[in-house]
Amino acid sequence: MLRKQLENGIAELQLTLPDAAIAQLLQYLELLTKWNRAYNLTAVRDPAEMVSRHLLDSLAVTPYVLGDNCADIGTGAGLPGIPLAIALPQKQFTLIDSNGKKIRFIAQAIAELGLKNVKAIQCRIESLQPEQAYDVVLSRAFATLADMAQGCEHVLSAQGVMLAMKGIYPQQELSELPERFKVDACHALKIPNEEGQRHLIEIRVC
Repeated sequence: MLRKQLENGIAELQLTLPDAAIAQLLQYLELLTKWNRAYNLTAVRDPAEMVSRHLLDSLAVTPYVLGDNCADIGTGAGLPGIPLAIALPQKQFTLIDSNGKKIRFIAQAIAELGLKNVKAIQCRIESLQPEQAYDVVLSRAFATLADMAQGCEHVLSAQGVMLAMKGIYPQQELSELPERFKVDACHALKIPNEEGQRHLIEIRVC
């Protein structure tokens, strides 16, 4: 049932994933459900709801992740980083969160899923000093656009892009962005089996 729901949703998003990737996504969902009972990783408890609200919501931004070296800031339980890393195995993902128990869960998930293109770091973004700047910096409801842009600017490569996943169109937040940041695009996303609005904002440094 969950597999069919996931496969139908992926098709609706017009993505193509191999069977091995589908299996990894379902294994991640199983781990998330199991650990969530003790670690309170997400307020969503129903695995079927997790498929649309977490997996498909994360996968919806796949076409916009164009760089090779990506960071997921405030990743929480590994969202959107882990689903994207499964869908895009040729790209490198660094998942960053200040919460120790969430990073422990992610480290366990990386090991159990055999993900070679993911690493987890426990720290605040302000303290992060990566060896190499990131082509793509993602966040999913992590902070206001201004906070994200200013907080992540120092880890972004010269031609890099920030991808902020939001719910309703963030008109107020967009108006509060400092002038040195340019909004390249705003994409309205349709998440299968989800009623609410979803938007992806692309931001660059001028």
